[in-house]
Amino acid sequence: MDPNSVKSTLSNLAFENVMAAAARDYKKEMLAQEKAQSSTSVNQEVDLDELMDHPELEKLHADRITALKKEAEKREALKRQGHGEYREISEGDFLGEVTGSEKVVCHFYHKEFYRCKIMDKHLKALASKHLDTKFIKLDAEKRDCSR
Repeated sequence: MDPNSVKSTLSNLAFENVMAAAARDYKKEMLAQEKAQSSTSVNQEVDLDELMDHPELEKLHADRITALKKEAEKREALKRQGHGEYREISEGDFLGEVTGSEKVVCHFYHKEFYRCKIMDKHLKALASKHLDTKFIKLDAEKRDCSR
């Protein structure tokens, strides 16, 4: 046997053994990390269970429910005032509609104009999304001649 080939074979075997050992060590480290993570999550679950009965959390929960109820009442009051819908009003109703709400968008439209029809479509979509604003339209062509 050639001494160089024996030496080469021995060094290849040693390299393969080192790589196999490194792979085993890496696998052991990964398993240890998974075990640590699973035990940490179990500890967190226990901590969460303890927190659920905490009086401060109950107070926060009650406060949030109260705030949500107030928001719902406010939304209902705004809907009664005409918020959340896009509707047409007459010239005589204009002042009452505009002064009755904090935020109002009024579209003075002309039924023959194509751009006014496009604007109507967009304002109708916005009205349902923005309950804090009243969306109305007024026919600019109609005039109250009794004044």
